[in-house]
Amino acid sequence: MYKEPEDIITDLLKEDLTIDIVNKPEDKIGVAIDKSVAVAIKPPPVGVVIKNPNKKKLKFELNMRKALNGDILVFDHKDIDIVLMVEKKKIVAFPKDLMSEVVYGAESRLMEHMRKAGVIEYDSIQGGNVYGSLEGKLHEAEGRDLLKSTIYQLTEWIKSESPSSVMIKGHDDMMQDEFLEPDKDMSTELGEVPHDPEKGSIRRFGMFDPYTYGRYTF
Repeated sequence: MYKEPEDIITDLLKEDLTIDIVNKPEDKIGVAIDKSVAVAIKPPPVGVVIKNPNKKKLKFELNMRKALNGDILVFDHKDIDIVLMVEKKKIVAFPKDLMSEVVYGAESRLMEHMRKAGVIEYDSIQGGNVYGSLEGKLHEAEGRDLLKSTIYQLTEWIKSESPSSVMIKGHDDMMQDEFLEPDKDMSTELGEVPHDPEKGSIRRFGMFDPYTYGRYTF
């Protein structure tokens, strides 16, 4: 007779298996939380640097002085002194020494530059109350610093005048050296050239004198 095989694994699975976990007293760990201590978690600092390729720093030097009333005095030009009147919003050019065509030319070039740069009003250029001075009224600034913009344009004009000033100074120094310390080919020692009895084109003697009885002078 056929007999089915016994399924031992199935019988074992049908049995209830119980597992008891016993904690020993020495395995227990106590944890205490101190709520008086606060932990502050700060987010990491994030730095943002915005680089504007159109922005640049301008560095320049001027021989300036500030007056007691706040006016700015500029002395860099060789022919004129420039005064930036902050309270009156005017720019005035004064002769350094004596008034001349050279001085007026420098003052006129200054006012023309400031007019074209949009710093002073077109119809405000006129002679000042001091002899030889020329002045112009500053525009009302919108969105820009009036003082900084004016000083920057003054610097640009003085830079444009620098080559001419250097050339004139070099010429004056050269002429002074020619007079005081000439070359050997362009000078003679004292007594090297003898004196002639007569020099020049006008004769002193042997000329007809109509005022002395019509005689010749000897």
